[in-house]
Amino acid sequence: MRYLPAVAAIAAAAVLSSPARADLFSVTYETSGVQNSTMQFAYSGVETFDRQATGSGQTFTTTYGTGSGPVTISGTYTGVQIIPADQYGGAGGTGNYAVAMNSTYSIALSTSNNSPINYFGFWLSALDSGNQVTFYNGLTDVFSLSAAVGTSGAYYGNPNGGGDSTQAFVFVNVLDTDGSFNNIAFSETPSYGGFESDNHTVGYVAAPEPASMAVLGTGLLGLGIVRRRRRH
Repeated sequence: MRYLPAVAAIAAAAVLSSPARADLFSVTYETSGVQNSTMQFAYSGVETFDRQATGSGQTFTTTYGTGSGPVTISGTYTGVQIIPADQYGGAGGTGNYAVAMNSTYSIALSTSNNSPINYFGFWLSALDSGNQVTFYNGLTDVFSLSAAVGTSGAYYGNPNGGGDSTQAFVFVNVLDTDGSFNNIAFSETPSYGGFESDNHTVGYVAAPEPASMAVLGTGLLGLGIVRRRRRH
């Protein structure tokens, strides 16, 4: 966020919408200062945006660094703004990062062998109450994650020495534990400024049994939140 600070608590919530299949999602946060996922993957890749052209309305396709692996993950970004690291974002304090600036951008995901994708993680920067990420399977909205600035001091301020002490910076892990998704939309709704993120991580994680869900966040902050999309 670049303009107005928010005051609500850190939260993750499923947003009910149009007809959808039932998916169980888990959301966990890495410990403060961690800017990459510590999840264990069957396969995965990361887009750092450092090699992408800067500017608004960027459209490009990335393989998340998986081009030489047994499974290639492809992601087509449409309408994203890419800017250099500053006080509001940029993992490690260098390179570039992605922004939905008073707008929405989308990511269409696929794999070279049609393997499912059930995990997406990102370093969320300068967190504000307008930040929202929506996950789709085809055209079906299966989960929405809304976040707002909280009172946990450990997450406040850019850990890369960039300032912005009034907003939270946190790496978020989102796991579809009983399904998959192939489209994601980042939006700033309502528009308070921008939705900054970096180190987009995509892949497949073996979903735990329901009884073991509590240990999913081992080594993480322990703020695991599970929501189920209702059928209509």
